[in-house]
Amino acid sequence: MNKQVLSFTAALTIALTSCKKDNNETKAIEYPTMAEAVDPAVLFTASNGVKVYNGGYGSAVAVDPASPDVFYMLTDRGSNVAGQAANSIIIGKPDFAPQIGKFRLKDGKLMLEQVIELKNSSGAKLNGLPNPAGMGASGETAYDLSGTVLTPSPDGIDSEGLVRMADGSFWVSDEYGPHLAHFDANGKALERINPFGNGQGGRRIPAVFATRRANRGMEGLTITPDGKTLVGIMQSPMYNPSRTAVSNSVVIRILTYDISSGATKQYAYLMESTSLTGVSEIVAVNSTTFLTLERDGLFGGAPTNPAAFKKVFKIDLSSATDISDPTNGANGKLFGGKTVEELNNAAGLTAAGITPVSKVLVLDLLRDLPSVYPHDKAEGLALLPGNILVISNDDDFGVVDNGASGFAQKMLPITNKVDGNRLYFVKINL
Repeated sequence: MNKQVLSFTAALTIALTSCKKDNNETKAIEYPTMAEAVDPAVLFTASNGVKVYNGGYGSAVAVDPASPDVFYMLTDRGSNVAGQAANSIIIGKPDFAPQIGKFRLKDGKLMLEQVIELKNSSGAKLNGLPNPAGMGASGETAYDLSGTVLTPSPDGIDSEGLVRMADGSFWVSDEYGPHLAHFDANGKALERINPFGNGQGGRRIPAVFATRRANRGMEGLTITPDGKTLVGIMQSPMYNPSRTAVSNSVVIRILTYDISSGATKQYAYLMESTSLTGVSEIVAVNSTTFLTLERDGLFGGAPTNPAAFKKVFKIDLSSATDISDPTNGANGKLFGGKTVEELNNAAGLTAAGITPVSKVLVLDLLRDLPSVYPHDKAEGLALLPGNILVISNDDDFGVVDNGASGFAQKMLPITNKVDGNRLYFVKINL
């Protein structure tokens, strides 16, 4: 693939600026190169003394056009680590409600002003438990810290992508169904859309998305500037038709969803390598141009086995082939008897007559920031006026797998401090 590297200007010692109106006066907002969330609350302390923080914000970030110093940041399903059994997870706080935090940038720090817990249409809190069969089940078995099996929940959501609408409501994408869920400004569900049609309202996305790989669902979500079309991207190639059949594939699907009509389109996106964790986010530049974030799962600057890949690309859908299946088959439209994922790479797509989205490099987080990017999980993107790119990290509530059946503290190798939620600000040239 021929990639042109675009130039950009990173913020060094000069603060990036935008403007806000306050009492009919325009004031400059100064953005530091990095801002960290202040004093996250402790959700609980594990029996081995490990603190689990709340924290957890950074799976996605959305800006408030009316207040450029306000950022909405999303948690995922809650503190969890891999279990010892195959396809198992340990959930630290089963009653944790995935949530949106409203943060304000003040004196170079992020101050939590409001917590918006996600709720179902009846107003009961959602949770991070896997869904039941037929409702978006991931195939995972969930346990609590005592080893008790947790019952799957129809109110479970593994929230990953976030859009804030002009009316103050939110759209959230997740990794279970995958689901597209619409919440009012207070977090109460208005609609839940998935491949099964069993959410509120009964609308659905194409059936092929039910083949998503567990815990690698619709990781990124954005909206076109006109506020009409949601655009979601899957984290990894879907297991379509099976895990074995796509083991060498770098083909990922992008979904566009017209909010008014429910009409969808699909496009092929080529991930850079099968070794990557995948695509973490997508954010709109205009109606056809977007930024995506691809990454590995390693820590930047680690003394051993350091991160090698955390990059932002600019993509364009305008010349890409719509790969939608008009019959809405379980495996989507086939090309020469193969699924799009089975075509594996650029050569396979070309042979099938498919043009993927175009793609050029914009930013390398590991080389282009003024200091070392220390995190493993760069996960959220937002775009401020003046092409100021905002990047959030998922701190995993400050915990990781301890190699047995419990939690260890998540320490950044380069600082030897517990990972925390940060926003990075970089001016890019688009």
